[in-house]
Amino acid sequence: MTTGAAAPDPGATRVWRPAWPCPVRTVLSTHRRGSGDPTFRSTADGATWRGVRTPEGPATLRLLPRPAEGEVRATAWGSGADWVLDSVPRLLGAEDDVSGFVPPAPLAHVWRRHGDWRLGATGLVMESLVPAVIEQKVTGQEAFAGFRRLVHRFGERAPGPPSQPDPEVRLWVQPSPAQLRAVPSWEWLACHVDGGRSRPLMHAARVASSLERAGREHPVEFDRRLRTLPGIGVWTSAEVRSRALGDADSVSFGDYHVAENVGWALTGEDGTSDERLAELLEPWAGHRHRVQRLVELGGMVRPRRGAKMAPRRHLPVRR
Repeated sequence: MTTGAAAPDPGATRVWRPAWPCPVRTVLSTHRRGSGDPTFRSTADGATWRGVRTPEGPATLRLLPRPAEGEVRATAWGSGADWVLDSVPRLLGAEDDVSGFVPPAPLAHVWRRHGDWRLGATGLVMESLVPAVIEQKVTGQEAFAGFRRLVHRFGERAPGPPSQPDPEVRLWVQPSPAQLRAVPSWEWLACHVDGGRSRPLMHAARVASSLERAGREHPVEFDRRLRTLPGIGVWTSAEVRSRALGDADSVSFGDYHVAENVGWALTGEDGTSDERLAELLEPWAGHRHRVQRLVELGGMVRPRRGAKMAPRRHLPVRR
C-alpha cells in the first residue's frame, strides 16, 4: 500500500453561458477595494478570484471567461461552494435590465465601448456594507488600508486547493458578524477605523441577519431599513444597494468626487452639488447608477484644481 500527499481538491464547477458577451472583469471590478484587497484577485490567465462569506459558509470562487466559446467557467471551494456557484449569473448581471436605457450624449462613446457591461448583484449585504462604512469620509488610500488590516487581523483564509495554481492567489474572507462584534475598540483604531465608523459597523453586525433578509426586499424598502441604523446615510446605502442588490438607480450622493465628476462629464460644469446632480440625473430615473458607472468606466474625471483630501495622521499605526 502506497501513501502520499492527497490529490488537490478540484472544487465544484459550473459552466454558465450568458446570453451576451459578458465582460467578467469589468462587471466584478466594483467589488475590488483597492489593489491590495485580500478578498479579490485577478490572475494572468484571465481568471478573477473572490473570497466570499456565504450564508452556508466561506467559499473561494474562481471565474474564468472563455469568450470564444461564449461561456464562463466557475470553480468554487468550501462549504459555501454550491451557494456561490448558484449566484454566478446574478453576480455577473443576468438580472440587470438595460432595456429603455439611452445614455446621455456625452457618454454615448463610453456606452458603445462598454455596452456589454451589466450591473451584477452579490445578494450579500454585509460583504458590501463593511468596506462601505470603512470608506466613509476618508481617502481611498486610508479606507483600503483599513479594510485590508481588518480582514487580515479578524478574517480567515479562504478555502481552496491545498496548492494554489498562482502564488498571487492568497485569498481571505471578511470577518463574520460574530467576529466583528468581538473586535475591541483599540483594534478598530489600529485598523485606522475611528469610532464614527466602527460603531455603525458594530450596530450592523448585531442585526446582520435582519439586514441580509432586508436585502431581498425592493431597493426602496431596503434603503429605508438600512438607514434606520445610526451612522448609515444615503451614500453608504447607495454603495451597498448597487453591489448587493444590483440597484441600477442608486446614486452615491454625498461622495467626495461623484457629483463633480458626473456634472463635469455631462455639462462641463465645475462645483456640481448633490442637488444639481439629482437634477442632471432625473431624466435617467431608474438608470441613474448606470450613468454614474459609465462616467467611472470612461475615466471621465474632472481636472483637479484644488488641494486633495489628505489622509489623517492621528490614528495609531499597527506595526
